[in-house]
Amino acid sequence: MELGFWAFGTAVVSFAVTAVIGKFLIPFLHKLNFGQTILEIGPKWHKSKQGTPTMGGIMFIIGIVVATTAGVLLYAIGHGGVDTVSYHVFVGLIFALLNGGIGFIDDYVKVVKKRNLGLTAKQKLVLQFLAAAIYLFLMYLFKDDTRILVPFVGYVDLGFFYYIIMAIVMVGIVNAVNLTDGIDGLDGSITFFASLFMMLIATVLECAPNAIFASAVAGGCLGFLVWNFHPAKCFMGDTGSLFLGGIVCAIAFAMDMQLLLLLIALMYLIEMFSVMLQVTYFKLTHGKRIFKMSPIHHHFEMCGWSETKIVCVFSAFTAVCGLIALLLVIFGIRGV
Repeated sequence: MELGFWAFGTAVVSFAVTAVIGKFLIPFLHKLNFGQTILEIGPKWHKSKQGTPTMGGIMFIIGIVVATTAGVLLYAIGHGGVDTVSYHVFVGLIFALLNGGIGFIDDYVKVVKKRNLGLTAKQKLVLQFLAAAIYLFLMYLFKDDTRILVPFVGYVDLGFFYYIIMAIVMVGIVNAVNLTDGIDGLDGSITFFASLFMMLIATVLECAPNAIFASAVAGGCLGFLVWNFHPAKCFMGDTGSLFLGGIVCAIAFAMDMQLLLLLIALMYLIEMFSVMLQVTYFKLTHGKRIFKMSPIHHHFEMCGWSETKIVCVFSAFTAVCGLIALLLVIFGIRGV
């Protein structure tokens, strides 16, 4: 009951800070002419969104960082001081901020330097793997543990391969979340449900700092949706989507839930693999396509689905995946 109070309070603070910042940030971005450039390769009707302010992810980055820091520290003060789990939360925030910083550089290059494609894929990957390496090193300093939790089995030790596999998983998830940011409200809505169920999992496991962490993310996403739900008044940009990718990984990793992360993040992964399949098939068949357009949310747009319908269906899918993950924790992990 007490943990629920802390989680709810943190979510409210994160929501309020994010939503209020948006009221001032959006006019400021307009003033700086930080408008999104809509590429020709996207759906033609997206051209109407040309000039919508980007880098709006800054609002929920501030909201989440403020709410998480305040919530975790205040909880720690009242419950014996900062512990190892709290340390994991703050290392996770560092990882998310590093990825948000990569996204900010990418957005800056696009908007200020007028290079539509931003950083090259190679530059992004190098920076993302560097961020993952920093995170894994910081975790190693305080938690030399190469095990992951497997439902109905318990802990499985991956040894040295843990670091290689986890770096690949982290960079993959971060980029998958980035690719999901293509229509109004989609990334924020999916991440809301992903973080909501990770909060419930942390609560079941009585892992208070992680429950507070995840609730801050859920609140920040809702605060952002005030400004980003269709029709969007601003976009999160790579600044926001890469930050969200980092923070989704960080919450799961702090609970040794790397395997269940793949289930909770399945919608992101489907988006990413739809792009990989499309590109591979296009090259192998010299111009043929599996989907009308990728990522897959654009395929459904081309099939006549509204942006709101796509957001609702994809979010519902994520909620179902989150529920399955929660049940696996309750029946397959709790007490292991």
